[in-house]
Amino acid sequence: MPNASLSALDTSAATPVAQLRDLAVRFPDRLFVCWLLIADQVCLVQHLPMNRLSLFAICLLLLVSALPASAVDRSEEVRATEVAFAKAFADRDVKKFFAYIADDAQFLGKRNTMRGKQEVIANWSEFFKPAVAPFRWEPERVVSAGDLGFSSGPVYDEAGAQIGTFTSTWIRQSDGSWKILFDGGSTCPTKKSTQ
Repeated sequence: MPNASLSALDTSAATPVAQLRDLAVRFPDRLFVCWLLIADQVCLVQHLPMNRLSLFAICLLLLVSALPASAVDRSEEVRATEVAFAKAFADRDVKKFFAYIADDAQFLGKRNTMRGKQEVIANWSEFFKPAVAPFRWEPERVVSAGDLGFSSGPVYDEAGAQIGTFTSTWIRQSDGSWKILFDGGSTCPTKKSTQ
C-alpha cells in the first residue's frame, strides 16, 4: 500500500494505540509520521496543549506499546546459535562451524585481524587438526537489539581451566538465521606466584 494516504485513519473505531499499530503495519517506512499523527490526534481530541516534552513522551509510549512482534528480544536465539556454533567446534564439524561465519566477518586473532570468511577459514582450520578440540567456550552474557546480537563468556582449555573470554557479534540474516560478524577474545591474566 505504498500509495495510500496517511490521512486514511479511522479515528472512530479504535484507540490511538490500535490506530498506531494499524498505521505501523500499513506504512512501516513512515512510522515516525504515524506517531506524530496519533499524538496530535490525542491532543486535539482532548483539547490539551502539547509541548515538545509531552509530544516526545506520547510518541515514546506509543512506540513501546506498538512495537511489532519482530522487535522482540532475540537474545535466546543468539544464545542458541552461539551454543550450536561452539558445539560444531567441539564435534569437529568443520562444514557446520564455518557455515556460521558471515562472508564479511572479522576475527581478532592474537597477532592479526582476519578479514573475510576465507581468512577466518584459513586461520581457524588449524584448530580442527586435532581429534579433540583444543578449547571450548560457552555464552554467559547475551543481548540483542533488532538484527544484532552480542555474546560473551569464558573459554576453557581441554582440562576445564578458564584460559580466556570471548566476545562475538552476530547479525540476523533475511532467512532468520544468525551469522557471526565480529569475534575476538582475551586471555586470562596469569596468576603470580606468592612464594
